[in-house]
Amino acid sequence: MIDLIPQFVFNGLLIGAGYALIAVGLTMIFGIMNIANFAHGEFYMLGGCIAFFFTSKLGFNYLLAVPATVAVVAVLGLLLERTIFRRLSKQDAMSSVLATVALAMILENGALILWGPQPQPIPTGFSPMPVKLGSIFTTEPRLFAVAVTFGALLLVHLFLNRSLLGSAMRATFQQPEAAALVGIPIHRVHAATFGLGAGLAALGGALLGAIFFVHPASGGQATLKAFIVVILGGLGSISGAMVGGIILGLAESLGTLVSSAYKDAIGFVLVILILLYRPDGLFKRS
Repeated sequence: MIDLIPQFVFNGLLIGAGYALIAVGLTMIFGIMNIANFAHGEFYMLGGCIAFFFTSKLGFNYLLAVPATVAVVAVLGLLLERTIFRRLSKQDAMSSVLATVALAMILENGALILWGPQPQPIPTGFSPMPVKLGSIFTTEPRLFAVAVTFGALLLVHLFLNRSLLGSAMRATFQQPEAAALVGIPIHRVHAATFGLGAGLAALGGALLGAIFFVHPASGGQATLKAFIVVILGGLGSISGAMVGGIILGLAESLGTLVSSAYKDAIGFVLVILILLYRPDGLFKRS
């Protein structure tokens, strides 16, 4: 049993990094726009479905399909921010919740019409043969997904802390009124935040869809996992979302050593424990 721990840790890091990609965008949107986006998981779903469409229908190479998918979903996020979410930011919390739930249903049913209900694997062109790394057995798509997800999280961290737009996002995140007073274009920051969040979720869908399957009903599960991660890390904390995603992925993977039947319940147990002993999450919002 002990010999299997490295394998389960690797699997947990893979899944956890995917959770973190989705949760980072969700917590950024909430922190900057003060909107709990219950349609955020649908960007993950669209990332998988669009990557499948690019590779299987249009014949794109998978390495080209992934950035193309991220770009398409990011642009969709920009359009939704301009037409829907910008107006929701001025409404009460209940109105935004109901609107995002309705948007999730529209996106899911639209995907069902376009791609059908059948789960589909994304063709990658990678070798299906297993790769042995010490005591860990994996595959080329999994190695690629781990490298890209952790690389993307590192780039997001550097972007938020080293770039001018990232500094504007952090300023708006912490003190929106003061940011507006010093001339930061708040609406542009909101649009950039929403586009970045949607693109990160789509990246997770395109990467994990190549390992598992893509189907239009996967968005709801992704939204649920993202909210669990956000609560674990601390509502509005970007670093907390990254760490919380890794924690949840490791907990679920190692939990299968006991029983795979309770894998999804582990996240809820963690949420209950965190809310009992650290109501603000592992990382308080700055």
